[in-house]
Amino acid sequence: MSKTIAVLPGDGIGVEIVAEAVKLLNYLKADGLDIELAEAPVGGAGYDAAGKPLPDETLALVKQADSILLGAVGGPQYEKLPRELRPERGLLGLRSELGLFANLRPAILYPQLAGASSLKPEVVAGLDIMIVRELTGGIYFGEPRGIRTRADGEREGINTLVYSESEIDRISRVAFEIAMKRHKRLCSVDKANVLEVSELWRERVQRIGESYAEVELSHMYVDNAAMQLVKWPKQFDVIVTKNMFGDILSDAAAMLTGSIGMLPSASLDANSKGMYEPIHGSAPDITGKGVANPLATILSVAMMLRYSLDRADLADAIEAAVGRVLDRGLRTPDIMSEACTQVGTVDMGDAVLAELSARP
Repeated sequence: MSKTIAVLPGDGIGVEIVAEAVKLLNYLKADGLDIELAEAPVGGAGYDAAGKPLPDETLALVKQADSILLGAVGGPQYEKLPRELRPERGLLGLRSELGLFANLRPAILYPQLAGASSLKPEVVAGLDIMIVRELTGGIYFGEPRGIRTRADGEREGINTLVYSESEIDRISRVAFEIAMKRHKRLCSVDKANVLEVSELWRERVQRIGESYAEVELSHMYVDNAAMQLVKWPKQFDVIVTKNMFGDILSDAAAMLTGSIGMLPSASLDANSKGMYEPIHGSAPDITGKGVANPLATILSVAMMLRYSLDRADLADAIEAAVGRVLDRGLRTPDIMSEACTQVGTVDMGDAVLAELSARP
């Protein structure tokens, strides 16, 4: 039965990088992959088209789709809009409406890019971390929230950090299951020394861990985890953490790999329906210049094939194609180094497609 992929380019470089990923999907479709693509606006593009960042037609499409490919949202032209109309609200709406509670963010260093990392090659060579971030709870969604005026006339901002046992339990199970398929090591990151929410988080992770005796479970405060990612990143295999901590730590881990433009992500619901996107933003400073790195988006397609479409063989093929392109010395500006050839967005996408189509 044909699977529907909702394609949401979004804003900024999202349009450019998604176009390169769609090339691969169209090639795979012509080669026998039973998929249909349907495009819709979201974020700033959604506001421009329908007056809100998550238009009703877009929401209807993603709810019936089998998987979603997202580019990026946001841009300076939308910053003065009311908060509920800003592009980022479209992204948060997708996550909450679809129940995409488990965010998988791999930080993998391709050996060809060891010199592009901000750390010494011997510190990061062979890096392969999976960060599992809870995505629909925590301080980004907690109530009450807002800006209010106190009785004395001073304004104050309020955000609420809250997690229920069931929310902690389900993200913990995802992390333990992933750890079982990797090296059976899981580090839970919290701030249990000062936050009651983290006390409960640690308690529940330990309780779920009782069902995964083969997994070595450790705990680390988030400030120490940030330091350890820079000091000794290869000590980590799988990290599980709450929404805001995962947002920060995954971006820090991205720079260990040489460029945030190399890293894909998956956001999954309880049935492995997913939204797949690069972890970088809309990059308005380079929009339209044809220099954005499409590899994170292309690798997001590989994650889609692996986790939602049950085609690990095609995921492996795309990842291998990216590796061969890097072997050839082709680089977009963000990963450029000496003795390599600089290419733009379209040329990089074409190179991956050529390597994919040349596979046996």
